[in-house]
Amino acid sequence: MSGHNKWSSIKHKKAKTDSARGKAFSKLIRLITVAARQGGGNPENNPSLRLAVQKAKEINMPLDNIENAIKKGTGELEGVTYDEIVYEGYGPGGAAVMLEVTTDNRNRTTAEVRHLLSKHGGNLGEAGCVSWIFEKKGVIAFDSNMVQEDDVMMAVLEAGAEDVKSSDSTIEVITAPEDFEQTQKAVNEAGLEYLEAKITMIPKATVHLDGKEAHQMLKLMDLLEEHDDVQDVYANFEIPDEIMESMEK
Repeated sequence: MSGHNKWSSIKHKKAKTDSARGKAFSKLIRLITVAARQGGGNPENNPSLRLAVQKAKEINMPLDNIENAIKKGTGELEGVTYDEIVYEGYGPGGAAVMLEVTTDNRNRTTAEVRHLLSKHGGNLGEAGCVSWIFEKKGVIAFDSNMVQEDDVMMAVLEAGAEDVKSSDSTIEVITAPEDFEQTQKAVNEAGLEYLEAKITMIPKATVHLDGKEAHQMLKLMDLLEEHDDVQDVYANFEIPDEIMESMEK
């Protein structure tokens, strides 16, 4: 399991707290609004909206909240206009960092992201400086103590999965973005419970961090994830398990 994917698993566990769930509601409402504005309010014809609504349902967001967010996006209800921005830069030790953001104030968000990066051993870069390191993939992650790898393989390989990767604690199914939904459907039909399923950015190369730089990186990730405007953070770090696991406590 890559360093950032392990971080994602830790983040998923933290997200089960009530305060984290409230913040997730706020971020997903923005995501749903933007998706509806760009591609229309019918999830059947709008893959981005369909995925955003699915995420909202997975954290038990009330249906009224979802419907109102869609209506704000389509203009049926008055609402704030959000811009989508991708920021690229570097963290401690030269690790690549990408952020997907929805904001109603581009100048404010840019200044805040720049400040967080510089304060914690990184810097904001130009567009394109690190995006080439990442590729968009679908990822479905399982707890290896809850499912058998053979069962996962049987369910997903004919559905279009590209790869199945195993570690001591996790099994990850990797798909092309266009095959993600049908692979997830196959997993559901097989009755396999997963930790998370999402479209994400996976690094093609990684940077090993240890000691002070590792702790700085994890602190930076925490702060970026907590920022109200940040939807997703991607990075290409590899950090020793003992340091990573200390963040779960």
